[in-house]
Amino acid sequence: MQGLLLLNKPSGITSFGAVARLKRLAREKRVGHTGTLDPMATGVLPILLGRATALSGWMLDADKCYTATIQLGLTTDTEDITGKVLTQSPVSVTQEQIEEALNRFIGTFGQKPPMFSALKKDGVRLYQMARKGESIDLPEREITVHSAELLGFSPKENSFRASFHVSGGTYIRSLARDIGTYLGCGAVLSELCRTAACGFSLDACVSLETLTEENLLDFLLKEETAVSHLPRIAVTQKQAIRFGHGGALAFDRLPRSDFQDGERVRVKCGSTFLGIGRANREKEQLEIQCIINDARETE
Repeated sequence: MQGLLLLNKPSGITSFGAVARLKRLAREKRVGHTGTLDPMATGVLPILLGRATALSGWMLDADKCYTATIQLGLTTDTEDITGKVLTQSPVSVTQEQIEEALNRFIGTFGQKPPMFSALKKDGVRLYQMARKGESIDLPEREITVHSAELLGFSPKENSFRASFHVSGGTYIRSLARDIGTYLGCGAVLSELCRTAACGFSLDACVSLETLTEENLLDFLLKEETAVSHLPRIAVTQKQAIRFGHGGALAFDRLPRSDFQDGERVRVKCGSTFLGIGRANREKEQLEIQCIINDARETE
């Protein structure tokens, strides 16, 4: 089984757990998601099956959109409401101050990721270290917050809802942490829904409860859909066979040669999606990034 599945991940299950269920339903060993969602989080989780898993690298760094509820006056070890409370502080902020704080975090800047995360240090997951009480000084990673908009503020509950459009690799938990620090009262993430990822919206997703062995194929999209944002290049049957055997394709034998250096393209022969090519301006050729379908399938 091969293709792209857009899943609306439910709360209370890890992304790995969702993938494990799909492996059983699809009876396919090669299944992977394209961006971790915490167990408490819900929303868009694109999942690739079969040979399509080779396309995950082109989806992990894509922009994502979220709606989040942020609780003021608390800090925890996990930076969300499920963690061990570290501090509690009085809250006396206004809606205007929250809007100012959100505006403060629009742009490109460094973000320190949380210790309770799936990132690795010397081959060990950070959350495994954190559970043992270990802590390390994590370097900041550059992220971009394209927009941050206040959706509602509840002074009585000391919480607010906001929407965020961010670059891949951004932790909304850590964004909540930093907003709380800026406001001087601390803050944690209490609810999170990913509303869009890799150009796919929540409306296009299927719930895990809906899927069965019998209907899974009904929701499976063609693997090419995962990289539909990449430009397309058509090749001949002979070029398709060469590409499938690992051979680069000369620019002067392709329909276009005005590639940017490093540009990635979808390589197709007829209606068959062969894989991803990368332009090398120095050598004037299109090199292979990954092969998804056999060139013989175009015959």
